[in-house]
Amino acid sequence: MTEAAIALGSNLGDRAVFLASALRAIDALPGCRLTRVSSAYRTRPWGKTDQGEFINMCALIDTDLSPTDLLVAVKDVEASMGRTASERWGPREIDIDLLIIPGVEMRTDLLTLPHPRMSERLFVIAPLAEVAPDLLLGAQRMDARAKTLKAAARPNDCVVDDETTDLIKAVLESK
Repeated sequence: MTEAAIALGSNLGDRAVFLASALRAIDALPGCRLTRVSSAYRTRPWGKTDQGEFINMCALIDTDLSPTDLLVAVKDVEASMGRTASERWGPREIDIDLLIIPGVEMRTDLLTLPHPRMSERLFVIAPLAEVAPDLLLGAQRMDARAKTLKAAARPNDCVVDDETTDLIKAVLESK
């Protein structure tokens, strides 16, 4: 099996329920197993800022799916949860991105790995650094990249939401 990192986010409806449901669905995919889940982070919107706060998190999974098949599978999870095509960076019930598979670099019409904008997004790097601090993006470790982005961020741009984290973890543990 290969380790892959994914990012999840939600800013509509019951965000904790959407995130927990997505994680459970991913863990139930054939050829996929959740191995680590970050805390939930309350984050200001990025790109399109006139919308509600997001809850973002990352997870590591072991998979025997190819990168493209894994992307299709997580996008199918989104669709099964009611996600429809919407405006770029707009509000969404659930968003799942395939971030990185160590040792894999690829660029196709469907998928680019590592994710091309992940290194500039604190809401991706902070939770990813929590579950994979030693993971390298280029020559930089995730924990070092998170520290750099946090130093440049405004207060409350991306903070751990303990209550939401506890709700999501309780749902995951109840399976």
